[in-house]
Amino acid sequence: MMPPLDVLSDLPKSVIDEVLMRLSLQDAVRTSILSKKWRYNWCTLPQLKLDQTLWKTTKDLTCFTSNFTKIIYHVLTLHEGPITQFTLSIPHLEGCPNFDNLIYFLSRNGIQHLVLELQGGNLYTLPSSFFTCSQMRHLSLKNCLIRPPPVFKGFERLISLKLNRVTISSELLGSLISHSPLLENLVLQYSDISNPVEISAPKLRSFVFIGNIHFIRLKYVPLLSKVSYEPRAFSVEAEHDLAKIFESIPAIEHLCWNLQYVKARNAGPVEFIPTRLLSAFNCLKRLYVSWICLREFFELSIALCLIRSSPYLEEIEIETCDTEGGKYYEPVPCGVVDEIPASFSDMTFNYLRTVKLRHVTGIGPEMQLIKVLLAKSPALLRMVIDPEVGEDKKSLKVLAEITKFQRASSKAEVVYNVD
Repeated sequence: MMPPLDVLSDLPKSVIDEVLMRLSLQDAVRTSILSKKWRYNWCTLPQLKLDQTLWKTTKDLTCFTSNFTKIIYHVLTLHEGPITQFTLSIPHLEGCPNFDNLIYFLSRNGIQHLVLELQGGNLYTLPSSFFTCSQMRHLSLKNCLIRPPPVFKGFERLISLKLNRVTISSELLGSLISHSPLLENLVLQYSDISNPVEISAPKLRSFVFIGNIHFIRLKYVPLLSKVSYEPRAFSVEAEHDLAKIFESIPAIEHLCWNLQYVKARNAGPVEFIPTRLLSAFNCLKRLYVSWICLREFFELSIALCLIRSSPYLEEIEIETCDTEGGKYYEPVPCGVVDEIPASFSDMTFNYLRTVKLRHVTGIGPEMQLIKVLLAKSPALLRMVIDPEVGEDKKSLKVLAEITKFQRASSKAEVVYNVD
């Protein structure tokens, strides 16, 4: 009787690697008991991930330091060949003596894609070996402190960079970005920045920023097409402040503006918000504005300014909200509400096809905006309106009024989602 064929072991190494990389590291190591041929297959994987799957139980977390040390020891002593991608996501870092050794090991083994997501505790100071990773193409850091040696300028091959709760000087951050000529994707979240940062990135295409927006200066980003701003601090203290935020992104096609954490009372005088920006968004196709209170004069003015400055929009999505307790710093004057249609008199949205409005309550600014978009969009195909929860009785009246609005497009469908 012939022995059964070991089909799995006869698979090409590239296929076996692909199978193992789809498993957690723990399960990949367990495959070493399948046969002698499989014993060291995991030791040559080019991609490794140490994440929460290794610390599933309370016991795992209790023995975290010893478990982590053992895992790192096995990686350092048994792994052979390059490690091009490595992810480390752990609950805490205290008492991990081999961590610097791990970074050194990766720097000597061709690391190209590195993710360090460290949860809470003290910031981890990146060792000097980190700055010698010359092959780095994708980098994501969380809860780290960056203090490079004087000779370090940047990663020449870097394509994407994500910094979350990272402490780095403004000068160094600007230098890191400008010395990454291939950089296409940049994400900055809550990074500890105390001075303005100038961003020059000739190939940058996507930028996500969460923090104090006044510390960001987009100096040279000719290809930047996707921008997401979630300011933690925002104010307009001069006539051109709002324009400065957007003046250097001529190629922008997608803009997300989230005002969830901005308070109107700290934002500045409404008269500093222009009717429209000096330089129109002539490439902008999609505008998404969220957590905006259209009862607040300041926030309404920003929304209208962005819309008026975007003549080639194809899609608009607005998610409205209300203030806590219904208290407003500067409510929208009735006269301003009535003048909204007139402020769009010289505009036609010839390319606008989709409009989505969420948490609609039927207040004056909302209704006037709906009226304008229906009347000024000859190519409109669909407008979806989601009323605020608990406004069922009022919703029918709002819907009845909307059905009376003039529509420039005979194909325009208004979907009013009444539960």
